[in-house]
Amino acid sequence: MRGAAAPLAQVGGALPGTPWEMVTGASGTERAVLIVLGVLSLLSWGIMFAKWIEFSRLRAASRRFHDEFAAVERLEGASGLARRMPPSPFTRVTERAVQFLAATRPSGGEASVTRPAVLSAGQVEALRELLDAEAGAERDLLARWVPALASIGSVSPLIGLLGTVLGIINSFLGLATKGSGNIGAVAPGIATALVATAAALTVAIPAAFGYNIFANRLNRVERELEGYGSELIALLAREGRI
Repeated sequence: MRGAAAPLAQVGGALPGTPWEMVTGASGTERAVLIVLGVLSLLSWGIMFAKWIEFSRLRAASRRFHDEFAAVERLEGASGLARRMPPSPFTRVTERAVQFLAATRPSGGEASVTRPAVLSAGQVEALRELLDAEAGAERDLLARWVPALASIGSVSPLIGLLGTVLGIINSFLGLATKGSGNIGAVAPGIATALVATAAALTVAIPAAFGYNIFANRLNRVERELEGYGSELIALLAREGRI
């Protein structure tokens, strides 16, 4: 049996002393598992690096936007600020609110030179739901590829366990073929098989940490967007439009 060739070769041979020797001494099936884990590791680190850059830029843009929004007193000022600032979830939420108000005919009172048109309670509630939906949409946009980290973190240990089980099976097959019953004959093959589990944990642990970190940041961004929606409605109230 081809899969038993590597464990059989280890029987009576030198015990692998380094991780690389364990990898080179692994069977073809175990090597395939290690290759899959290597690909998953590269993918997870690539996602984490890209998301770290994306969230760093978003944090800088949101701080700048909020600093300038603090001086805004009317919705027109918020709209102008959104046009001046680089695109971000906050600028898009502002533009969406302005579009809604431009397309909505106020029904709570007629406009005059000194008094702006007043939105009804139903229109204010519709605006609130629109802002909440936009905040959720922006969160979903930022969440791209983040669930993949959770999948890698949960699936990698199972893949590693599969490689270990297959390696142990091959080791015992090699032991049966050799006909030796001492532990020294099977120990090298089992040690090599356990490399797959160790490799899987080195893939899963960073991916799980990354997923939790970015999930918390996504929740924080969503809360900030919801709070910003309330600030926009408060801005309309100060203008007398609510």
